[in-house]
Amino acid sequence: MAELPPIRTFGRIRSRPVKARQAALLKTLLPKIATPVGPFDPRALAPRAREVWLEIGFGGGEHLAAQAARNGDVLLIGAEAFVNGVASCLRHIDELHLANVRLHAGDARDLMAALPRASVDRAFLLFPDPWPKTRHHKRRLVGPAFIEEAARILTRGARLRFATDWENYANWTLERFLGCAAFAWTAEVADDWRVPPADHVATRYEQKRLGDRAPVWLEFQRS
Repeated sequence: MAELPPIRTFGRIRSRPVKARQAALLKTLLPKIATPVGPFDPRALAPRAREVWLEIGFGGGEHLAAQAARNGDVLLIGAEAFVNGVASCLRHIDELHLANVRLHAGDARDLMAALPRASVDRAFLLFPDPWPKTRHHKRRLVGPAFIEEAARILTRGARLRFATDWENYANWTLERFLGCAAFAWTAEVADDWRVPPADHVATRYEQKRLGDRAPVWLEFQRS
């Protein structure tokens, strides 16, 4: 695989000192639940799991941990490049005593590349870095390579949920997914993309309302 460009951030996440408790969890808990290095089959990590779900860029981990707590028979795998977010997620995992979560502390694209074909039953990409300036659009995660990789790892019928509060990024994403024969947009009425899904868990970033519009929810199904 070609070398990936380094992760950059639009700036909504600021580096800050990791609290002592979270720093301890980075040393003790993370090694126990970290995804394997190199290619691996997620179903081998939890043979009894009904499904495997993936969150791409889990931020502070609120959504990932809540979904894991609600769905004890599902293996939740999450990737996050920022140490503060990983540390925050570990705190949620520890407090909720979750045993069905595995984390990749790094670039989500590396994790996706390590997964085998048709190994993920559901995926979430919630409020990724918007890169609102036109000259920075090329840095957005959603693009042909990402969509192709998502199509590769998702099972047939699996759904990918995308959320953003930036108008241009919503249109950008919809255009690119509709241009891929492997995905179909599931919306039938306006509320399907205007109203948060019933099982959604709000994140800290979402609640800050830093975008230029109310959140948009786009659900795509793997054909």
